[in-house]
Amino acid sequence: MAATKPGRLPGRHRRLPESQATYSEVIANGEFRALWFGQCLSLLGDQLAQVALAVLVYGRTQSPLATAAVYALTYLPPIMGGPLLAGLADRYPRRRVMLVCDVIRALLVAVMAIPGVPFWALCVLVFCVVLLSAPFSAARAALLPEILSGDRYVAGSALQNMTNQAVQMLGFAVGGAVIAGLGPYRALALDSATFIASALIIVAGVRRRATPAPPGKSPGMWATARAGARLVFGDRRLRTLVMFAWLCGFYVLPEGIAAPYAATLTGSGLPVAVITGLLMAAMPTGTVIGAFLFARFVSPSGRLRAMGWMAMLTCAPLIACAVRPPLVIVLFLWILSGIGGAYQLAANAAFVQCVPPERRGQAFGLVHSGLLAVQGVGILIGGAAAQKLGPEAVVALAGIAGLLSATLLALLWTESRDGIIAKVRAEASTSS
Repeated sequence: MAATKPGRLPGRHRRLPESQATYSEVIANGEFRALWFGQCLSLLGDQLAQVALAVLVYGRTQSPLATAAVYALTYLPPIMGGPLLAGLADRYPRRRVMLVCDVIRALLVAVMAIPGVPFWALCVLVFCVVLLSAPFSAARAALLPEILSGDRYVAGSALQNMTNQAVQMLGFAVGGAVIAGLGPYRALALDSATFIASALIIVAGVRRRATPAPPGKSPGMWATARAGARLVFGDRRLRTLVMFAWLCGFYVLPEGIAAPYAATLTGSGLPVAVITGLLMAAMPTGTVIGAFLFARFVSPSGRLRAMGWMAMLTCAPLIACAVRPPLVIVLFLWILSGIGGAYQLAANAAFVQCVPPERRGQAFGLVHSGLLAVQGVGILIGGAAAQKLGPEAVVALAGIAGLLSATLLALLWTESRDGIIAKVRAEASTSS
């Protein structure tokens, strides 16, 4: 009889290896490429539109308040209408929901590109355009697990996350130069064209699927929203995962007060505007690094086990800002915080495992609306507190509060993660 290896009992089943998806596998999927390219196009157009609107509104009104009000409209609609409209992604074929939203948004932005549109009409159009992003995003988020199964879903989510961050940085970086050359109206027309291009890519690359909801009488939007809230917050595992997602309200706060923070770092010899840009780019840079490493080199079940520790890593480095370190150290701390934010990939994958496929649209819509709300409220509170306490103290306090919250969530997650880990491990072991 052959000798057994130390520590392994005879007859004990060997744990099956977990298959990890590669980015090349994900990109080889034509439907994913269609969603990915369409998202990049429309997101790039949106970044140009935000800069164009700021230039256009301020040029007309010379009012910082009016300019800020239009920017605030990009946060309000998904918070107000997201929980109601996200359910459309479960009541109708998700591909169709995305196409209708793209076409309507293209028409609305095209109207915004007409010179002479009154300011009040511009505000209404912005509100409606952003409002339609709720059912579109919910449909896309719910469709992705149907296109990519197992660990490919995590790799695809990581790839989307990395490209989103890169496109946002690129859009803001070149937006001013593009608008200076084209003018704000042509830039808005370009944004309209990106929505049309996104719709065409979806038509060509994403196949038709049946309505996710079972046949029968569909409940109203209010009833659907209430049922979605009961689903998400009535289940302990889902409730914990939602809280993990909304933890970002603490660690995105530094980006909202990057400009006043930059004003305290003048000892570096760089202009405040340059320091502000470096600070705002630090966390997205860390997120890109963390998403790549976390999805590529950590096993599916390992990500779920590390989720609590990674969540704590997002907030812990911010506490060191209390000692007012120099710019290089601050950038390192904020990049480290961004790396920890890769835990959201694991939280997202676990959330998909726990939500029935026919109700994913409503569930994702609720989470996305809350995500915007906690970010907006967190930045608003942080800005008000920074006027009295200083930006360094506020960032440190956000780190402390976030670390305490992440520690509590990590403890709750430890008690409820085993079932999800077993399911993910079985799925990853059998996927090819």
